[in-house]
Amino acid sequence: MKQVQIFIDKDEWKGMKPLHQFIMELLMEHGISGATAFVGHSGFGRHHRLKMPTQQYSFDETPMLITFIDVDKKIKEALTDLRKKYRGGFIVTHTVEKW
Repeated sequence: MKQVQIFIDKDEWKGMKPLHQFIMELLMEHGISGATAFVGHSGFGRHHRLKMPTQQYSFDETPMLITFIDVDKKIKEALTDLRKKYRGGFIVTHTVEKW
């Protein structure tokens, strides 16, 4: 089994939908067992610009993490399809053991 973590900006859009909704719907279409989206309080990426949307008068993008676990085959199919439709974000995978 694999765990996937997708790091995106909460306020980003894909077409007429929020990106996180687009990704969740794509995961459901691929039969992924379940996914959870977390909103971050602060974060930074490769440009090392701290994003702190909880600060008063901050217009920074809110960091978001979508994570899910499933069998390798379903993960590969879902991520291949996602990358055909969306090239942004940062995706990491980990091999995990279900208890």
